[in-house]
Amino acid sequence: MPDRYSPTVRRRRLSAELRRLREESGLTAKQVGDRLGWSGGRLTNMEQNKWKRPDPVIIRALAGLYSATPEVTEGLVLLAKQSREKGWWSRYNDVFTDSYVGFEAEASAVSTYQSMVVHGLLQTPECAAASTRIGKSRSPKTIERVVQARLERQEILDQDDPPKLWCVLDESVLLRPAGDKQVMRNQIEKLIRLIETADHIKIQVLPLTIGLHPGIAGSFTILDFANPLDQSIAYIETRTDGLYLEEGEEVQVHRDAWDEIRVMALHPDASADLMVQTLKKYE
Repeated sequence: MPDRYSPTVRRRRLSAELRRLREESGLTAKQVGDRLGWSGGRLTNMEQNKWKRPDPVIIRALAGLYSATPEVTEGLVLLAKQSREKGWWSRYNDVFTDSYVGFEAEASAVSTYQSMVVHGLLQTPECAAASTRIGKSRSPKTIERVVQARLERQEILDQDDPPKLWCVLDESVLLRPAGDKQVMRNQIEKLIRLIETADHIKIQVLPLTIGLHPGIAGSFTILDFANPLDQSIAYIETRTDGLYLEEGEEVQVHRDAWDEIRVMALHPDASADLMVQTLKKYE
């Protein structure tokens, strides 16, 4: 099976490994910068993943300065080369406003609570188009590109080694029309079909009758990765760049909320039954 990786994730891992090696060497960022003749913030930007295309030559220089073993050095160089590649999403720079899709592409598990719309990985093309029209006037060509990008994004669920997707939808998502009645019928029917047939996808509905719950602050997603070097991310979508929470305590706060939400939500089978009842609203 070919290795599935994302340049976005590999660049983040490279940054973390460089910082770890520097700290183990006992050198400060300033000392490294002085030895290599760099400006004060150059290494700091690297360690904070504020770079685009890591240079393998520079990576070797840092590895040598940190007395890294040949095996570790070659591993870092490989990460640098993988980081320089372009993911499929680079073709849609006009559509994606941040790096989320790059992280999602290598995630082993996607756990998400959605309070407003169906998660992008689960949307039908018509629902994706309807959600794209909201907020500002967009040309038919722009809407078509957004839909195409979303469909291509969904392909990770059909590959040989798909991530486990666990989605809790607030019941209001099913009751809030996104497009006409047929669009909503198609969308809800797709969700029911996935519940019944996709082993790697779990969908639950959080009923309105639950009342207040830990998700009242809004939608969020937790991304977990197979490699232990890649720390989990809690992601909150915004109107611009999105908010990435990577500190252990921040992620744990959202994981605790997620655990409470999924326990409060209906079992997938009961969720499918509720969806069947909701379909009557769109007859």
